[in-house]
Amino acid sequence: MLMIMIALLAPLLSPYAYGTLDFGNKNQPPNAQHIMGTDPYGRDVWTRIAFGARISLSVSLAAVTLSIFIGSFLGIMAGFFKGAFDMLIGRLVDIMMAFPAILLSLIIGVALGASVRNMCFSIGIPLIPIFYRVARGATFNVGERTYIMASKSMGSGRFRTMMKHIMPNVLPQIFVVLSMAMGGAILAEASLGFLGLGIPQPTPSWGLIVNEGKVFMFAAPWTTAFSGLFIALTIFGFNMLGDGFRDHLDPKLKSLEG
Repeated sequence: MLMIMIALLAPLLSPYAYGTLDFGNKNQPPNAQHIMGTDPYGRDVWTRIAFGARISLSVSLAAVTLSIFIGSFLGIMAGFFKGAFDMLIGRLVDIMMAFPAILLSLIIGVALGASVRNMCFSIGIPLIPIFYRVARGATFNVGERTYIMASKSMGSGRFRTMMKHIMPNVLPQIFVVLSMAMGGAILAEASLGFLGLGIPQPTPSWGLIVNEGKVFMFAAPWTTAFSGLFIALTIFGFNMLGDGFRDHLDPKLKSLEG
């Protein structure tokens, strides 16, 4: 929530513009005017981190949303219909999983070019297999329950059965994976930005900030350290959120706590 608030209130949190160059004050250590110092171009590091939170969080959220819709839809369809459809989609997902996620993101990023929209695709597409497998496994489990059989015997259509009876029981497991996937998406966005395949200049992102300061990592460590810290804390926060969802939604853990 803290990172989201920083992203939303970025224009109010700093008197500086994130793109203003000031070579007379480059690589200044943290001081009263610049609480996190300045970068190699004289720009205020805190300002760029606050505005970079907007890009890093929004791109990651859009990418995860894309992967949820595609992966969950295909997973529910495969788990419900089974047979040839399940086998076809399963083989396509296996091919995607044969590539490491970051490598697949790099390939897509290079093919599409650097832009906000293309980053959403390059980060979201490698995450599709995660939600596909979760949705498919949950659908297999729910599809064998008595109330699903009763719904079918009463003449309920396939679409109605999936939306009314299967989807509500699959969503809790997807929410658990969602928060953890957000951490992976933020790391992927930072990695692409660091490699120069992220958002073009002068718009800041956390990975781009680390990339710009890497040459001065030892002479002026604040140019990379604060951005790296924000990346680590945000990933940690989403992972903890995922653990909280799991503990709250898992009936076995609830029974043990009770």
